[in-house]
Formats: sequence, C-alpha cells, structure tokens
Amino acid sequence: MRKIVLVYSGGLDTSVCIPLMREEYGYDHVITVTVNVGQPEADIEQAAERARLLGAEHYTVDARELFVRYFCWPAVRANGDYQGYPISTSIARPLIALKAVEKARELGATAFGHGCTGKGNDQFRIEYILRTLMPEAEIVAPMREGRRLPDGRREPWTRSEEIDYANAHGLSIPQSHSRIWSIDENLWGRSIEGGRLEEPDYAPPEEIFQWTRGFDACPDVPTTIIISFEAGVPVAVNGTAMDPLDLVVELNKIAGENGVGRIDIMEDRMLGLKVRENYECPAAVTLVAAHRALEALIGTQAELKFKSSVDREWGELAYRGLWFDPLKEDLEAFIGKMQERCTGAVHLRLYRGSVAVVGRTSPFSLYNEDLASFDSKTFNQSESLGNVKTHGMQSRMYFEIRREELKRLGRSEGELLQLPSTGDAPHA
Repeated sequence: MRKIVLVYSGGLDTSVCIPLMREEYGYDHVITVTVNVGQPEADIEQAAERARLLGAEHYTVDARELFVRYFCWPAVRANGDYQGYPISTSIARPLIALKAVEKARELGATAFGHGCTGKGNDQFRIEYILRTLMPEAEIVAPMREGRRLPDGRREPWTRSEEIDYANAHGLSIPQSHSRIWSIDENLWGRSIEGGRLEEPDYAPPEEIFQWTRGFDACPDVPTTIIISFEAGVPVAVNGTAMDPLDLVVELNKIAGENGVGRIDIMEDRMLGLKVRENYECPAAVTLVAAHRALEALIGTQAELKFKSSVDREWGELAYRGLWFDPLKEDLEAFIGKMQERCTGAVHLRLYRGSVAVVGRTSPFSLYNEDLASFDSKTFNQSESLGNVKTHGMQSRMYFEIRREELKRLGRSEGELLQLPSTGDAPHA
C-alpha cells in the first residue's frame, strides 16, 4: 500500500489534491494532517469532515500554544515584518510542516503532498522543513506540477479549473467563480488574495474582512490599552496577566474592533513576482508597535541602529521559512541578549485603524528626565561647545577643498550652496 501524508488545510487546493493523489499519482492511502494554528473552529471541523468524505485518513493537530510561544513571540522580539507588514503566514508554515513530519514518522509514511502552486512562497517554506527533517521522502505537489492532459502532457491549473474539477468530483467548497478569494488564517494574521484582489487598482470590498472593522464602523472614541512585557515577551493586557494564546486572541478582538491591522501592499515574492496582498493582523500590528516603543526606551542608540538591521535580516529569513538557518540562530543570540532588559509597559491609543504609542515605562529605561529636561540645570549646556566645534569636521574640510577647486576654475562658491535646477547634472 502506497502511503502519502498530505499537508491539508481543507481549502480548494488541498481538497482537490486528495482525489488527484489516487487518480494521477497512484497513492491508495492518503493521510491528511491539518495543523490548528488559529483557524476558525468551523474550518477545522469542516476540513476533517471533507477529508473523511473524500476517503482520507485524517488527523487534526492542535499547535496553537506552540505557535504563539515559539513562533509569534520570537517575531515580536525581532519586530518581525516583511516589506511593511507583520509576517504571519510564513511563520506558521515551518510548524505545520514539522507536525506533518511527526505524523508521517508515527504512521510509517515516506511521502508528502501539499497544495502549493509553483508561483507562491509556501512551496519553499514547507519543503525546506520536509527536506531538512526527512531528506529521503518523496514530495508531490499536484498544483505545481499541473493537470494531466489526454496526450500525457501537463499544464498549469487555473483557479477556475480547480473549481470545475472540485464540482465534478462532488467536493463541497466555499469558493465560486464570482467569489474566488483565497484566504489563509492563523492566530497572527489573516491573508486574502485572488480574484479581482489581484488587480492593484481594485478597492477591496468590505466582505473580505472579518477581523477588523471599517473606518465608519469603529467606535467613536479611542480605546486606550496597556501592554506589559517581560524580556521582550507580552505578558499582560491592562494589568491582567494572560497566557500567550489568550493574550493574542484578546488583542485581535480589541484592536480589530478599532480597525487596527488592515494592510494592503504590493509584495515581492521569493520568485521575484510582484503581487497584491491584503492582510488583517490586529494583534500583531499592536504588539510590534508596543515592542518597538519599549525597545526605544531601553536600548542605546548603537543597539537600536544595529538591531534594525538584525530585525530586517531575521524577517527575511523567517519570510523564506529558513527556521533552522545558522544566521537566524546568530541573530537571535543578539536579539535575546538585548531583550533581557526589554521589560516594562506601553500605553497605546487605538482609534479608527490607527495605533499610537502614548506612554511607556521600564525599570531599564535609559531616559533621565533630570538630564534631558529643558527645566533642569544638572547638565551643563556650555560643556557641549567642544562637541559642536568638532561636529562635521571632515565634511567641512571637504567643503574647503571644493571651494579652493572652484576658485582655481574661476567659478563661484555659490555653486556649492545651490541645488541644481531640474535636469542639471552634478558638476564634475
């Protein structure tokens, strides 16, 4: 009997894969594994029911607590984002693949299937984990490999062709030709793409959003909240200690009600394709904003400058799904050291889609009011004169050299002071 573990979301792509595994790939024992990282409970139940109706042996793995502790919290400590949005889908994929490997080892399977297309990022993220942990395994990707034509050739599946195939096989699916959105959801974020959303100039309809209220539906007055951190990890909301899972769920609710977390961007995928993406990530946007504010209070100027580059590199690696990369471990060593002091509380005001930091406190604060205040005489301001005199010394020396050069050429010193007019090339 040929066994295959299908990384299964219960959506269109992976549901179509179940009959395809039998009809086109010869796997008579299909094992579906759905990993719960915060999808709606109805979707989890529907996935299980759909898999069983299609004759698969199904397993659901609850990994929500693991996801928050070992994936979302590291993302907070690294201010993890990619091109301006908090990474969410990408940090769930390594955990989903890891749980699929665990189930495959338990059941004695040595082949994996997934529903990723050849245009997306998830094929890289999922297969990286599969190949790292089970390098001997066979990996089948029907959506990437294409549908088989009568002459034996394969051609890429379109979304509409998948829907037609599903209907022909009696599959109950939520998509239709008119409502063709592809939605991925976990505790840290919700992504919506497909259909007319692929058009950069198409305004997203309100119906695609579920976690966040539109501008006009938000409360008329701001909501103020306090987020407490210990060693860079959120631990309490408004003074109430919460476990990680409950904290994220609560913040998704509070921030979402205030319209926080809607993001519409043009994103550069790993293959170089530029795509339009819509995201909802209220808790992630709120927590990263609070964490950045706390770091700004406790970090030195040099630390913050360096950490911005560390965070950017961490975000790139996480986006690519390279969870075991040695550079990621190196970066996290620095991040972890700085986070030892990232303890305190941040006050935020949420209002009609915006999140504003309105206060912050920490026992490790580097802010000294007595030194910084304009009303204080502790800092002798006259002592800054020496620093002012040497400020920009090398650039002033350069300016003097250029001035002498212009004199030699019979040109005015004013050329060093005036901006060139539009279209003018800089002087040689």
